[in-house]
Amino acid sequence: MTIASQKMTLEEYLNYDDGTDTRYELVNGELVVMPPESDLNQRIAMFLLVYFSQQGIPSYRLRIGAEIVVMGSRVTTRLPDLMVLSEELATALEGASRSTVMMDMPPPELVVEVVSPGKKGIDRDYRYKRSEYAARGIGEYWIVDPMERQVTVLEWVEGLYEERVFQGNERIISPMLPDLDLTSERVMNAR
Repeated sequence: MTIASQKMTLEEYLNYDDGTDTRYELVNGELVVMPPESDLNQRIAMFLLVYFSQQGIPSYRLRIGAEIVVMGSRVTTRLPDLMVLSEELATALEGASRSTVMMDMPPPELVVEVVSPGKKGIDRDYRYKRSEYAARGIGEYWIVDPMERQVTVLEWVEGLYEERVFQGNERIISPMLPDLDLTSERVMNAR
């Protein structure tokens, strides 16, 4: 749901505070309310956070609740379900008053989006974020889709994403995590 009829700049968005805990994304200059995540979506994001940590990714490079600035027709920010930062990006964010990956910072190494039910969630994760994350040069983008029970791994190659879809007990192949021993089914069960 868009709440402001007037377009906002990135600076106005970053300074916006309505005194509530409501989460927002800025989409082409418009403030958009982000509904609470479903329990399954939260469980999947937490499962992947813990799993990535067990794979040796240090906790200071893992983020839930951080946002990233991308470009649309006007400025846009996104709130991925999970990000894996590079060492360089983790250093750039160190001590920041707000966990926002700005345009002048390196991109995350990996972004994970867990698809929310409904057409808006599907379009947002499969369509819009795909092009926005590719434009930012994010090396790997996972679309975890509980409705389709599949994980789509997008690898950034020469400015575009090449995709592979994993379902059931098929082992997920990740260019960033070559030793991954994880299946789509295990992700969907979040165990």
